[in-house]
Amino acid sequence: MCPRRGCGAKSGMSRKKKGDPVHGWVVIDKPEGITSTQVVGVVKRVFNAQKAGHAGTLDPMATGVLAVALGEATKTVPYAMDAEKTYRFTACWGEARDSDDTEGAVIATSEVRPSREEIEAALPGMVGEISQVPPAYSAIKVGGERAYDLAREGEAVELQPRPVEIYEARLVSLPDVDHAEFEIHCGKGTYVRAWVRDLARKLGTVGHVCQLRRTQVGGFRVEDAIGLETLKGLLHSPAAFEHLKPLSTALDGIPALAVTGPDVVRLRSGNPILCRANLFTRLMEEAGEDDDLQGLTVYLSTAAGEPVALAELVEGELRPFRVFNFG
Repeated sequence: MCPRRGCGAKSGMSRKKKGDPVHGWVVIDKPEGITSTQVVGVVKRVFNAQKAGHAGTLDPMATGVLAVALGEATKTVPYAMDAEKTYRFTACWGEARDSDDTEGAVIATSEVRPSREEIEAALPGMVGEISQVPPAYSAIKVGGERAYDLAREGEAVELQPRPVEIYEARLVSLPDVDHAEFEIHCGKGTYVRAWVRDLARKLGTVGHVCQLRRTQVGGFRVEDAIGLETLKGLLHSPAAFEHLKPLSTALDGIPALAVTGPDVVRLRSGNPILCRANLFTRLMEEAGEDDDLQGLTVYLSTAAGEPVALAELVEGELRPFRVFNFG
C-alpha cells in the first residue's frame, strides 16, 4: 500500500488542471503599450480560466479588437485568424522606419508630401490581390526564429513577397500635410505597416504607420469589445461572464447543423455520422450552394445550441476533426 503523501503521482493519477473550465470568446479593446500575450494573461486571470489564446497579434502600439479564446474556444482560433479584418490607421509621410511604424529607427527621409488627389489616384493600385513583403519586424519565422528577434539582434532579414487581399481601401482624412488617415478591409496575412510603406513608395515618398486601430475581426467588432481596465475591475466577478461570447462566434460563415441523440454520442467519440437526407437538405439550405458540397466544413451542435464538433462532409459522412469537450 502506497503512503498517502505522493501516492497520486506514483499511481499515475492525472493532476488537476489549474483554473476553471471556462469556454468562449472575450473581445478586448486592446490599449496601446501592451502586448497581445499580456492581454491574454489578464483575461485568463480575470476568468480564472484553464486555457486561453488569441486570434491574431496586435503590436504593442496598436489598439482595438483582440479576440481572446478561452477553453474549448481555442479550437476555433484558426477560423478567427482566417477571417476578414478592418483597420483604421494613420500614415506619417517623410520618414521610413526599419519597423515600418513609430517604434523603429529612421532609415530614410523625403521632403515629398502627397496631395489628396495623388493619394486617391494611387489607391486603386493598392486594392485587390497585391504582392506584399512583410515588415522585417514581424512574427514570421525565418530558419525557425521570429523575424523580429533576428531584426532586433541586428541581422539582415529578407522576407519573401506574399499575396494578400485588400477588399477595400479609402482615404478618411488629411489632418495635415504630414499625415493621412485610412481605413482598409482586408484578408488574412495583411500587414498594414507594409501597405503604408508600399503606398508611400508609389507616391514618390517614404512613410510609416504612426497610429493603428483594428475595428473588426470576422464576427468580432470593436463596438462589442470591453476595455482591458474595465475587465480587470471584474476580477473573479460573475459580471465578467456577461462579456463571454459563445464559441460559435468565431465560426461566422460556416454552415451549421443541429444533431441529436446517438449522433451526438458518436461525434463526441470522434466517429463519423451519416449525412442522412434530412441533414443533407438542411445543409444545402444552410450552405446556400447548389454544387458539390464534398469537403465542406460544418459546425455541429445540439438542438440546445451546445457545440459538438467541427466536421467535414466526405462521401456522405460528416467526419469530425475538432471535437468540443466540456467535461
